[in-house]
Amino acid sequence: MIRLQRGGRKKRPFYAIVVMDKRDRRDGAFIEKLGYYDPCKQPEILELNLERVNAWKSEGAEVSGRVASLIRLAENPDLAAKNAAKAEAAAAAKVAAAEAKAKAEAEAAAKAKAEAEAAAKAAAAAEAAEAAAAEAAAEEAVAEAAAEESKDA
Repeated sequence: MIRLQRGGRKKRPFYAIVVMDKRDRRDGAFIEKLGYYDPCKQPEILELNLERVNAWKSEGAEVSGRVASLIRLAENPDLAAKNAAKAEAAAAAKVAAAEAKAKAEAEAAAKAKAEAEAAAKAAAAAEAAEAAAAEAAAEEAVAEAAAEESKDA
């Protein structure tokens, strides 16, 4: 089986692409080393002997899923650039969507604030009108009381 064999330290892996018996441990003894892959480097480093890979495949060696994708990248380097461009476009779209969402939330907050201010102004106007009506009623009551006193006197 052709698969990855992990090396490196904690949080800094690199992988050897090896041929080994399917029943062996992941990091156990291998039959042949076909290349290596370092995902932590920028850009990712992939070295692979495609002639030996094809020779082992013709002998019936199985290929793990991750190694199969690495083989596709090694055979077609333009695919890696295309995938990188696609990932970059997706990241840009995600950022644009987040900005649009933030803008919409800001507009909604501004609208809610304006509505709250309008409601506060309306409440203040209603309170002022109520106070004016109460004041007018009080003045009217004072005037009536004065009129009754002048009648009684």
